[in-house]
Amino acid sequence: MVEGSEIRVVRCGGSKINTRAPIITVDSRFLLCVSGDLVKVYSTKTEELVRVLEGHTNQVTGIALNPANHLQAYSCSADGTIMLWDFTDGILIKTFVVSYPILSLYVSQKHKGVIFAIIPMANRTDTECYQLVAVHLPQAVEAEVDAPDLSAVVTDVSANPRATAVGREGEYLVSAKGLMLSVHFFRKQKTYSFTLKASDKKGAKNGFSCVACHPKEDCIATGHEDGKIRLWRNFNHKKEYTYTTLHWHHNVVNSLCFTPEGTNLLSGGVESVLLQWQYGDSKKAMLPRLGGAITHISVSPDGTLYSTCHSDNKITLIQSSIKVCGIIQGLVKGDGVRTDLLIDPRTKALVLNGKPGHLQFYNLKRDRQLYNLDIVQQEYIYEEGLDQYEVVMAAFDCTGSWLATVEERGLKPADLDFSLKLWAYEKKTQSFSLNTTVAAAHNDRIRCLCFCPGGETTMLVTTSKDGHFKAWLLGGESDGQSKLEEDEGGKGEGDCGDAASWSCDFVGSYHSLQPGRSCFAADGSLLAVSFGEVIALWSPETWELLTTLCLPPGDIRDLCFGNQSCSKYLLSTTTKNMLCCWNLLTCSLEWSTAVDVMLLKPDPLSENVAAFAKQDGRTDLFVFKPSEPRPLFTQKAVCEGELSRAVFAPRSQPLDSCEESSQWLNRSELYILTESMDLLTLCTKSEEDKMAALSKQLVVDKSVAPTPFYLLLGKHRQQQQQQQQEKLDGSVPSRAAERTPLPQGSVAIRELLHTPAHVLPAASFLCSMLVSSLLISASDNRGTDCAGTDEEMDSEREEDDSSEGEQEPESRDGQRGPSVGAGDGAQGSVTDHVPKLSRAQERELRRVRRTDYSWLSSLAEA
Repeated sequence: MVEGSEIRVVRCGGSKINTRAPIITVDSRFLLCVSGDLVKVYSTKTEELVRVLEGHTNQVTGIALNPANHLQAYSCSADGTIMLWDFTDGILIKTFVVSYPILSLYVSQKHKGVIFAIIPMANRTDTECYQLVAVHLPQAVEAEVDAPDLSAVVTDVSANPRATAVGREGEYLVSAKGLMLSVHFFRKQKTYSFTLKASDKKGAKNGFSCVACHPKEDCIATGHEDGKIRLWRNFNHKKEYTYTTLHWHHNVVNSLCFTPEGTNLLSGGVESVLLQWQYGDSKKAMLPRLGGAITHISVSPDGTLYSTCHSDNKITLIQSSIKVCGIIQGLVKGDGVRTDLLIDPRTKALVLNGKPGHLQFYNLKRDRQLYNLDIVQQEYIYEEGLDQYEVVMAAFDCTGSWLATVEERGLKPADLDFSLKLWAYEKKTQSFSLNTTVAAAHNDRIRCLCFCPGGETTMLVTTSKDGHFKAWLLGGESDGQSKLEEDEGGKGEGDCGDAASWSCDFVGSYHSLQPGRSCFAADGSLLAVSFGEVIALWSPETWELLTTLCLPPGDIRDLCFGNQSCSKYLLSTTTKNMLCCWNLLTCSLEWSTAVDVMLLKPDPLSENVAAFAKQDGRTDLFVFKPSEPRPLFTQKAVCEGELSRAVFAPRSQPLDSCEESSQWLNRSELYILTESMDLLTLCTKSEEDKMAALSKQLVVDKSVAPTPFYLLLGKHRQQQQQQQQEKLDGSVPSRAAERTPLPQGSVAIRELLHTPAHVLPAASFLCSMLVSSLLISASDNRGTDCAGTDEEMDSEREEDDSSEGEQEPESRDGQRGPSVGAGDGAQGSVTDHVPKLSRAQERELRRVRRTDYSWLSSLAEA
């Protein structure tokens, strides 16, 4: 047994980006959002991830721009720390240790050096009691300092970060909880509370859900559980307050936000509609069909860009004219992964069910969604308790030409409605189109479906609770044509066409038992179907029952065949915590062990199999070959809690690892999806270092204008790299590199760029030095100028003599002879009327021709 000392479990994406409201920078170039224990920086123009801020050891619970410096941002975490970041360079400037779990933070322009945070109440044992405190940040030089100076502002506040806001540039602070609204004035050091009734005569719910403060006036907007929005005024008195009501939402208002000038109020809820209310008027503009329910709304400091967070782990970028300009889509978070984790054979993307009724194709390397495939093809209604279709199963064939899905609805057996759909890949659209729908594939719920990996025809097998399994066979002209093209020139992976048709080829059963799991051998010669405690082996060619394998007590939980040299083995797990390996040549049990295996995942590119076992509330990983019961690799507590799904993904470039503990990762990567929907992977230390280096490299936005420093050195560095590459390749240098020989790295320029700006001389002093270095002294070069003038005069005399000898002979009438090809009248007339240059003009033209303009070409390229 080899322990994985050199193999690490790292998070490669999939974290939620909708847990807190994102912030947009002052110039609207970047968007910062919370993602697990990280802060991610995205470009608002390209929607690309440009920076990852790492440092917290627990969930990040809030972010805010530094009011004193718009290039810095604060972040707080449940680990009890507040961190100050330079988000443009990804540098952690300072860490303030509060020593209490922080739920959210708020900043104010008038309170410099103070951050307002929500923390648990120290003297209360009830975990639901929180207080809003002012954290006084110490002015220390150290990178990590303690911040013990805390002063309570409002006690018994809500843990919801949207229920607290700072009003009118820090004049007061508002917090709502339940049916009570509290307003704390900093100058008066008084807190006023206002209470609403639980419900009115119509049965509406008046509980507060979110608050927002007008930036210029004394006005507070509150959202409520019944969908109403109340605008509060005159709240600096206990009894003279007034409010007006706006009502459009039919359910709870999740988020409210004023624009920087206070002219508009934005609201959103479960309807997935962004409403823009005109302040002081009931007029509104709306942007519908944004996807999932809106959970957070943010506005840029200049008011030109809005952002909305959605329940489907998405951030939508919206212009102030209420038009969508970008979407940042993370791994869609649903109630759970109903389908298994799949790898698209064509794009190598991760495929699983995403937003309701869809399959999402997710790029594992870029941690970004590629596209959604609408399976149900019905509009989803975001309403609780409504029974709607969901995608529960999916499977690809070995070439990626066909996709099979199962959708169903109905929690009760009497209300069950499901259908089997088969999708064909189209090259024109680069997506899948619906080919066949089987409304009554079985009489009861489908439990498993899998494609046959080999054979001359495409086959799909489904098992059901009705006691039967069915084999579906692809027929039609397109199937035969594709097979013929594949034999002739390898073009069988094209469009499948509308002429293809699917039909049921075989219906099988075994002693009226209910079939469960099913899988094919690597070459497609065997089909294994589990029936309770029995495994039945069938021949797909003749549909003959070859043999049965009886396991120890316990129903079969999972099945898989071995690959390559271990193809003669069949692995199975049972509900009685047994892992068994069968030898198919002898039809006998090769070995077995007592372990509670939850999931078996074979690597399609090697003989290795990954087994995930549950033990003491954690999940352990074992990697082994079926031919040897000894594990090749073990990893204790690969993830906290119960494992959700796992899959092997092929590598684009195989690793050259020679260590025994990491050889099983040479050709494939193992991805794990946890209960919290975090995507993990196992990698070696060298791979982790590469990933860390890539995460620290800032992706430059192409829409941003280049800086003068880039114009000074950027092209020069690119040409140096090109020259070095050409030397390594042994190729001839390009003409551009020969024509523009720029200086090979000046020590002065290098020191100028690497020296901190605050220790450099004034810019005026450096500018005068630069101009002086470009000027040439006339007295020093007088002698060289005279010598150069004499040489030019001698060369001009020689050129004049040669030009006189080369003049064309004139005809008798004094005109020059016709040029070659002067038979055309038009061309002859043009040549005859060319003006003749004087002797002085010719000398000036020759002088211009001899002038060196190479500096101008290098400047143009720069």
